[in-house]
Amino acid sequence: MRKHLSIFILILFLILFLLPGVFSLAKASSSSDIRYLFAYFTDKNENRNGMHLAWSADGYTWMPIGPEHSFLKCDYGTWYADKRMRDPFVMKGPDGLWHCIWTLNWDGNAIGYAHSKDLVHWSRQSYPKVMEGYEVRNCWAPEMIYDDENRQYVIFWASTIKEDGVWKTEPGEKYDHRMYYTTTKDFKTFSPAKIFFDPGHNVIDVTIQKKDGKYYMLYKDERIWPKAKKELSVAVSKHATGPYLPTGDKPFATDWVEGPAVCPLSDGSYVVYMDAYTRHRYEAKRTRDFRTWEDVTDRISIPKDAKHGSIITVTKAFVDNILSEVAAARKRENLRNERLALPASLKEAVPVEAEITVEGGQAKKISDHLFGVFFEDLNYAADGGLYAELVQNRDFEYAPEDKTGNDPDWNSRYAWELKSYKADAPAEPVVLEIDTAAPLHPNNPHYAVLHAQSTELDLINRGFDGIHIRKGEKYNLSFFSRIQGKGQGTLQVQLRNRSGKPLAQAAVKVAPGEWTKQHLTLQAVEDADSASLSIQTVTPGIYALDMISLFPQKTFKNRPNGLRADLAQTIADLHPRFMRFPGGCLAHGDGVHNIYNWKETIGPLESRKPQRNLWGYHQTKGLGYYEFFQFCEDIQAEPVPVIAAGVCCQNSRGGGQQGVAMCDMDAFVQDILDLVEYANGDASSKWGRMRAEAGHPEPFHLKYIGIGNEDQITDAFEERFTMIYKALKAKHPEITVIGTAGPFNEGTDYEEGWKIVDRLQVPMVDEHYYQTPGWFLNNQHFYDSYDRQGAKVYLGEYAAHLPGRPNNLEVALAEAAYMTSLERNGDVVSMASYAPLLAKEGHTQWNPDLIYFNNGEVKPTVNYYVQQLFGQNAGDEYLPATVKLSSLSEDIGKRVPVSAVRDRKTGDLILKLVNILPANTQAQVRLNGVEVGDTRAVKTVLSGTLEDTDLKPRTFDCTVGREFTCELPAYSLTVIRIKIKSVY
Repeated sequence: MRKHLSIFILILFLILFLLPGVFSLAKASSSSDIRYLFAYFTDKNENRNGMHLAWSADGYTWMPIGPEHSFLKCDYGTWYADKRMRDPFVMKGPDGLWHCIWTLNWDGNAIGYAHSKDLVHWSRQSYPKVMEGYEVRNCWAPEMIYDDENRQYVIFWASTIKEDGVWKTEPGEKYDHRMYYTTTKDFKTFSPAKIFFDPGHNVIDVTIQKKDGKYYMLYKDERIWPKAKKELSVAVSKHATGPYLPTGDKPFATDWVEGPAVCPLSDGSYVVYMDAYTRHRYEAKRTRDFRTWEDVTDRISIPKDAKHGSIITVTKAFVDNILSEVAAARKRENLRNERLALPASLKEAVPVEAEITVEGGQAKKISDHLFGVFFEDLNYAADGGLYAELVQNRDFEYAPEDKTGNDPDWNSRYAWELKSYKADAPAEPVVLEIDTAAPLHPNNPHYAVLHAQSTELDLINRGFDGIHIRKGEKYNLSFFSRIQGKGQGTLQVQLRNRSGKPLAQAAVKVAPGEWTKQHLTLQAVEDADSASLSIQTVTPGIYALDMISLFPQKTFKNRPNGLRADLAQTIADLHPRFMRFPGGCLAHGDGVHNIYNWKETIGPLESRKPQRNLWGYHQTKGLGYYEFFQFCEDIQAEPVPVIAAGVCCQNSRGGGQQGVAMCDMDAFVQDILDLVEYANGDASSKWGRMRAEAGHPEPFHLKYIGIGNEDQITDAFEERFTMIYKALKAKHPEITVIGTAGPFNEGTDYEEGWKIVDRLQVPMVDEHYYQTPGWFLNNQHFYDSYDRQGAKVYLGEYAAHLPGRPNNLEVALAEAAYMTSLERNGDVVSMASYAPLLAKEGHTQWNPDLIYFNNGEVKPTVNYYVQQLFGQNAGDEYLPATVKLSSLSEDIGKRVPVSAVRDRKTGDLILKLVNILPANTQAQVRLNGVEVGDTRAVKTVLSGTLEDTDLKPRTFDCTVGREFTCELPAYSLTVIRIKIKSVY
């Protein structure tokens, strides 16, 4: 018993005397583990660089991370007016997540929101309209605090509102803020906004710190009149939602300061940081009770250019993880910035020799639709481009809105000129009258009226940069006309060269009454690169004219309302296995009202509804869904229409992504189901009959539909996409639906898009990325780790970009190298298309593009020839190939990628060999398990210097066998097509 008692006393001694030391050690360890993070923004790039972080071990000295790594960027609104992030406020909720809110813009009723587990990977963004119901100028500097009593977040911000039709502002000023607040438990539903704090004057930049059961509010006196204050004071409350009462103490910071941020130190004190913006520096004061203050400005060190933000307490491990993630991102960025030219340190290591081994017995099936094209109407790709119409503004429907009001001359008269002339007098300009009283069709309300009672009039259209005319060619002219009044009229139509000389002409009678369609054929007697169309009044009268159209008879496949023959043939020569249309951003539009509606693009031209093109001009819809389907059939490409996912483009004016109202979604979904019937339905069905009436009684055999285009993945998107996908799957299980994973190959939209695809088991997903040559060079294994049992990939938009956006051999070879990896991963990557496809010289909104053109020439780029070599030499089986070089350098190895495919239809084996080295490479090729059928083969080579922009492939005969040698020129793509009997 005594023994046990002695042991007990000993244990008690240890507890009383040693354990406090253990506790003290633990406390010291915990204190040393504390780190602080300052989340802030800068004024750089007009506040579009997002949220930056700096860390501190003591709460005084701050080290920028990155140094200005963007941890979170705002995706709200248009590129040119929005995408701003100001005043990021971060706090950790009881759910363990870091919640961030921020100021979206200078105007509006919303704020930004996202959450994260680690401040590196972020959730979807949302933009709650916290001041909905008010007429409000702004929502600035939002912050929040967690209300433990009611288990809710209290979000507060500064706003200026209008009451009784009058803005509440200081005299002569734009603002007079009061603090408003809302509450939420989930950041999805929010209580109506209410007044939070009104000290009786202009107030902003509120932050709240909880201490000893009280809530201390630090706020900025924002008054301008009668004297600018710009100072910080304190108010206090027992409850998170208030009421907050000023302490009555003097302002603790004066003389033009703003944006207080509180850093709670481990010793129980608080350092309050503030932006002394007129002195271009940060200042700080320290307190323990929010009543007495010590100036500690001389102790702090804040990142240069830092603006208003927030401070959070974390652990050392948390900061270390962020630093590690940023270091990894910097390494990736260095790889992105790598150029294709071999580093100087390795130039002595070339030339090298290569042993290339192809294993015929290990062939695997790959997609037989791997390489195709993506058509979008930007860069004047449709009107003035592929669509062969030669008259610009034929429908008189151009409107200033097409160019968002930036060109007042862009209206119904654009591209037209009206002159009054007499036989013995020079022509004089006359204002062209545009009327809407009795339109040809409600979808085309405007038309021209020529008042020629007392003088002859000459209506002239100069086309798209002139009208390109060729001697001996015939042109179909059509227009609708009527005489307003009694009697008949006569019009003379001419094609004229630049000097006014007639090249073709004809006359036509115009009757009164209803609109009548006129048809004329004009045959040119001379060439003209910049001709014009003239319609002259011969007899007096009031002439109404609309839908004035001029087409060459020789369109692609000679189809009426057809395509420009040389441009269409250039696309066809790519041998595309599919064509995506009508566009990417164009499809989901600039606002819900601008979403591309396929039903408005079919039927008679006068009934089609033109509208603003998102890229800043006009689209007639003359190149509509019927024409797209017909073109796909003509070039033997699978049609892949893209339909908006019930949301508009996230870059739309007026607030970014907006969703079709849920009450309208049933009709929106039905439109998509009707599209399948239009393409595939029997000619006796409603929409199939419309296709048949257009001239195509047989189905178009539609197999794919894309839903969405690189959308921002939001709750609104997911709800509508899910609705559309389920309806299509139920009604048309034979259709392969293609989802979307945002505009980048990483980040929130990419991750969230794939989550939706996986959850719904969408069969294919559309990925987009425009990257540097270095990225393509260093990511040739990007798809190697993709799940072979999951959704297939459609790489819908990709291209290599250099500064200045050139089309040169460097970007083309980067794409070629990457395309060999697409073939290798052709069991998971089903389709891929370079973007954009077309660009008219002088009218480009985007570079680089695959094919440039003007009215008389088509100018394929070096990138085009890479796409053509892969498209014309595609296969449906991949044969594993290995490359062994005489150099072990990885930098050299990644510059000699190869691919081997078999085309089972022709029985050909096709080798694609890329050499991105500055010297010729001697290659020994070994075909294991391949029985060669003919020792004569065709070799095609595209080579030059990396800066070359004007290159074409050259074709040679070569000798092949089970083993053969081949020289790969410096900076080249070589394709060898070999006749084989079998693989084994």
